[in-house]
Amino acid sequence: MYGIQPLKQEEWAAFSSIWQPFSCKRKTVLTAAGSIERHLYFVLDGVQRSFYLGKEKPESTIVFTYPYSFSGIADSFLTQTPSTYFFETLTSSSFLRTTYQQVQELMNGFPNIQALILKTTSFVLKGVLERIVELQCFTAEEKFRQLLKRSPHVLNLIPHKYLASYLGIDASTFSKLLGSVRI
Repeated sequence: MYGIQPLKQEEWAAFSSIWQPFSCKRKTVLTAAGSIERHLYFVLDGVQRSFYLGKEKPESTIVFTYPYSFSGIADSFLTQTPSTYFFETLTSSSFLRTTYQQVQELMNGFPNIQALILKTTSFVLKGVLERIVELQCFTAEEKFRQLLKRSPHVLNLIPHKYLASYLGIDASTFSKLLGSVRI
């Protein structure tokens, strides 16, 4: 990433010491809507998704995570407020995880770690804004092409019904695009 300073040995030692191994089975809800996200996860193995479950509309997938990315319900974790979303595993998953308190203590004690987290959060926000534009302004085919350009490997990792939900299109449209769009 742009503008991120490497951590000094002491900072890296403190940062790496707060992570604990954690594993769970497929279809495990790690965070439910209405609860506060207490953990930040780093994915070692498996595929997860965050989704919204509305009253009128079926669930809408918001984001997928897989090795090697950070995961969890970021807004709830950062603000320590109840989540609007669910976070679940799609496959058996292994993580390293840490708590909000541990992250806060690190940021308070190490300005470079605080800067790293701020920079990372800024890039996440940038990605969220780009995704909003895709969802609101792109055609189904443009959304599909953008997904394949950004993450072509997800076609083999993630069930197509969840990919269709992520793109905001119905499963039959996704199936047609899968058979007709060439990259």
